[in-house]
Amino acid sequence: MKVQPKHLGCVGLSCFCMAVKSIEEERNVPLATDLIRISQYRFTVSDLMRMEKIVLEKVCWKVKATTAFQFLQLYYSLLQENLPYERRNSLNFERLEAQLKACYCRIIFSKAKPPVLALSIIALEIQAQRCVELTEGVECLQKHSKINGRDLTFRQELVSKRLTEYSSNKCSTPNVQKLKWIVSGPTARQLKHSYYRVTHLPTIPEMVP
Repeated sequence: MKVQPKHLGCVGLSCFCMAVKSIEEERNVPLATDLIRISQYRFTVSDLMRMEKIVLEKVCWKVKATTAFQFLQLYYSLLQENLPYERRNSLNFERLEAQLKACYCRIIFSKAKPPVLALSIIALEIQAQRCVELTEGVECLQKHSKINGRDLTFRQELVSKRLTEYSSNKCSTPNVQKLKWIVSGPTARQLKHSYYRVTHLPTIPEMVP
């Protein structure tokens, strides 16, 4: 959907809230007021709630759609079953997951079909690791998932280009200027005066499996 730039922050935060609510325990769901303060946006909790409703209507209230990550897990486990025990370390799932995250840092991959993107990443990694014995497995997964050969090839090319870019020195060296938070004099004075009136924000737990 097309979104006006001024609404992007509200859309992003409302999607984040819905994702947290759908997968986390209630005690781990941060308060909307805290999230708005952390993000430093000017909209209210009511604005956030209205945006959640709009997004839910756009996705037909399906907040637990199958993701590329879930397809990645499924394909990986199926391929592992076909590997001899001594070769089961050929494919590293953490590496595949990192590659998926790298792809999702580019907006173009948000339009990719989840099974196509997941299989593209696995197929490229199999080529890179030269796991010839898994080639047939990938073809079976492609057939059962009803993935068009052209779509898979096209997506593989995009993934390959993205991963090459992501691993380059240019990408791994951040632009220091972009990491600086520059505020005006009046804003700095306001922050300084309001700092002692702001209650401490609770820590958002990060559970590592």
